[in-house]
Amino acid sequence: MAKSLKPLVWTCVLTAVFLLSGCGIVNGNPNSPTDSTDTAATFQNLPRLTGNATVELMVNGSPIIIEIAGNDAPITAGNFVDLVSKNFYNGLSFHRVVRDPSPFVAQAGDPLSANPSVPLNQLGRGGYKDSNGQERNIPLEILPEGSTTPVYSTTFPAAGIGAKPKLQHSRGAVAMARSQYPDSASSQFYITLGDANFLDGNYAVFGYVTEGMDVVDGIKQGDTIKSARVISGAENLKLPQ
Repeated sequence: MAKSLKPLVWTCVLTAVFLLSGCGIVNGNPNSPTDSTDTAATFQNLPRLTGNATVELMVNGSPIIIEIAGNDAPITAGNFVDLVSKNFYNGLSFHRVVRDPSPFVAQAGDPLSANPSVPLNQLGRGGYKDSNGQERNIPLEILPEGSTTPVYSTTFPAAGIGAKPKLQHSRGAVAMARSQYPDSASSQFYITLGDANFLDGNYAVFGYVTEGMDVVDGIKQGDTIKSARVISGAENLKLPQ
């Protein structure tokens, strides 16, 4: 992910009315694959989750339980569960929490947030890097209602898709942050503090908070994820060969 890209997700969303129109975020890549055969070949180097999993985040001494929907977002869910399994999120902070003018999101996952000397206003661009120093990016992956195959690498508005996503931005949704380029998500994720359906079809939801939403509601900017662990479904994670 180029460091020149603006902070993930919120460049255009944080307007007076939180609208996406005119932001450039919805511009898809017309050359990106959208069918399952091409997608499997193009993204074969990425982890996948072939079923559901459950993840526990410990924040401020209390658990947040997230049900991860691998059946509906296999690449997005696999990326997250793989990073949890690598202890990547341990010690990272929620660098952006937006509650005004109404409850919106709590965002975490920038590896630079592990360093308390990095100012909060400089966070929001970092992602997971592998042992070779290469940043892992995953495709935008959204499953339309009534479909068995996700749409990849483009937003619903850019693709002219009128259906709603199966996984929607209701309160407690967990989704990937990204820049304007659809396939730029890496490790940063956000939890919705209220319904945010205007994001549907533009960002990839991959799970929901099932317990501990009161803990999420109490998160403040700078609060740390003490630990993240997979408590069930780890066997559904399939790593590239």
